[in-house]
Amino acid sequence: MRGGTSRGPFFLSSDLPRDTAARDAVLIAAMGSGHPLQIDGIGGGNPLTSKVAIIGPNQQPGVDIDYLFAQVNVDKALVDTAPNCGNMLAAVGPFAIEQGLIPASDPETRLTILNVNTGKRIEATVQTPGGVVSYEGDTAIAGVPGTAAPVRLAFLDAAGSKTGKLLPTGRLRDEVQGITVTHFDMAVAAVLAAAENFGKTGHETPAELDADRVFMTRLDTLRLQSGRMMGLGDVAGMVIPKPILLARPTEGATISARYFMPHACHTAVAITGAVCIAAACCTAGTIAYDLALLPEADAQGRRLLVIEHPSGRTPVEIEQDPATGEIRRVSVIRTARRLFEGFVHIRDKVA
Repeated sequence: MRGGTSRGPFFLSSDLPRDTAARDAVLIAAMGSGHPLQIDGIGGGNPLTSKVAIIGPNQQPGVDIDYLFAQVNVDKALVDTAPNCGNMLAAVGPFAIEQGLIPASDPETRLTILNVNTGKRIEATVQTPGGVVSYEGDTAIAGVPGTAAPVRLAFLDAAGSKTGKLLPTGRLRDEVQGITVTHFDMAVAAVLAAAENFGKTGHETPAELDADRVFMTRLDTLRLQSGRMMGLGDVAGMVIPKPILLARPTEGATISARYFMPHACHTAVAITGAVCIAAACCTAGTIAYDLALLPEADAQGRRLLVIEHPSGRTPVEIEQDPATGEIRRVSVIRTARRLFEGFVHIRDKVA
């Protein structure tokens, strides 16, 4: 399935081994990881197309579905289940409905998803006219051609997704490798920095940033130190924290962002990254707050922020308590599509 600007196979949890090592071996074999083209599997040779969603029922009150996300490394035989993926999340609801895990309503179905990676809940609203999932619609998202039916995702308790705290170090700003940064954990653990402090404008293309190996090495060195400061330990084999470069936007946007996955610049922005950036923009004292052109909130504390990125713009709605500033929920609109279904064959010795 395509979920937002990502793509990958969706598995029922009951169809995969219970043992973590055995499950990961199956995923690596299925995707063909350990080769830059993933030539012996169904991966797309890119981090955005080497993702896996594992779906199953949930028995907790108020939760409908479990969603475990797996980032399968392209070049190495590695699986990382530390982060969430908000783009793949967009296809979880449609998949669960079509697999009969939850009943559909008319004209739309609302379900609550537990992201197993982070222990956080997300409310998804899927278009189901006549009780059938509809993928056709007029909603366009940056980074995906054409239009499709909207899927609304509301992150209900996204703060402290991996570290347990919105500000993992307890501070709004830290000094790392001579750079002032904000360590922020909202939907994804991230290290936010002003692009100008790296000698960048924050409006470069992903290819330009990836080609600057001196810059990329410096960014990863900073990321490794930030990981320790955030309580994540040695993050060399992890995809979090995500480095994010921020800059003043062009007209009509709130902030400009370059989001790293972490060893390559995203061609758009991860949805969890957009949630993180938007929340940081609304938190006084952060790097993002200083660079953002923040719109006024309405009486209910709602703002619509627009994150500018290499493929266009991603709107994010933030709802804050007008009295305390606490972020109550963060909502985004994505689209999804079912691409094919069937069997993936792996080597016998792996299974």
